[in-house]
Amino acid sequence: MSITVEEKARVMKEFATKEGDTGSPEVQVAILTSRITTLTEHFKVHKKDNHGRRGLLKLVAQRRKLLDYLKAREEGRYQDLIQRLGIRR
Repeated sequence: MSITVEEKARVMKEFATKEGDTGSPEVQVAILTSRITTLTEHFKVHKKDNHGRRGLLKLVAQRRKLLDYLKAREEGRYQDLIQRLGIRR
């Protein structure tokens, strides 16, 4: 259920704050959002995959923690990121 290498590279390039950036909260949240979207589509077809659903909940919690961290540090970057990703909060 993970994303492809090309998709991950595209997301990292789009949300990087500088060249070669892979660890900023923006990039990490964007990659998690891509994985969450992929899993959400998977669960629309496979409704009884409860073991995979647990992994989805862990990803959502991890994304939430990163977003809380970013909001506490820099509110402007947080607002920009959730707007670009289309996350409702």
